[in-house]
Amino acid sequence: MSDIVLSMKGVEKVFGAFRALGPVDLDLRAGERLGIIGPNGSGKTTLINCITGVYRPDKGSVHFEGRDISHIEAHRRARLGISRSFQIPRPFTGMTVLENLLVPLDYCHVDGSREERARSVLSSVGLAGRVSDPSESLSQLELRKLELARALVGNPKVLIADEAMAGLSEEEIDEVLAILLALNRSGVAVIMIEHIMHAVMRFSERIVCFETGRLIASGTSTEIAENPLVQKVYFGE
Repeated sequence: MSDIVLSMKGVEKVFGAFRALGPVDLDLRAGERLGIIGPNGSGKTTLINCITGVYRPDKGSVHFEGRDISHIEAHRRARLGISRSFQIPRPFTGMTVLENLLVPLDYCHVDGSREERARSVLSSVGLAGRVSDPSESLSQLELRKLELARALVGNPKVLIADEAMAGLSEEEIDEVLAILLALNRSGVAVIMIEHIMHAVMRFSERIVCFETGRLIASGTSTEIAENPLVQKVYFGE
């Protein structure tokens, strides 16, 4: 049995005359830690949107656990086990931290009590002491943790963490990395999209680099750091 959980073959996305992505071939192994890097406008967000169902590819296919999901809706992909956090946390205001997790649980199946599941996930990200507090009272780090918790509460098989450490201090980055590493040890494959290079290098087993919608390099952190194409993208000639 293949250990490939997510596979993109020849995926392209265009907007008018602008090719935002592709063609891209990319596989994700079950339980893998994959980092995705590239400058702004390189196609990273378009890639995520094609995986999660926000966009449907104009060409190519996206397969999850062997099933073609290229043209199914985003909410159905989430129920299958593909989840994401967003670059800018937008919690439900006027609700407590706990209630922010109970909302997505209305749309997915979990074994046992919904509240127990929500409390368990909040504990795993270090928010056990904040369950009854309004989401508006959270610090930047706590908002990042809540965003991850909302993505995790449905028990995904693949988590896409989109700039989950933006704006955080080094100590806070370490906290988020610890959460993602613990999640990965539980068997969840994690795709990290991040501009904080040392965090990506520490976290990822494999890193891919995008430029102008194309995947230009793939390898270990050392291989990526030494790749002349990657160096050109980030440092110029």
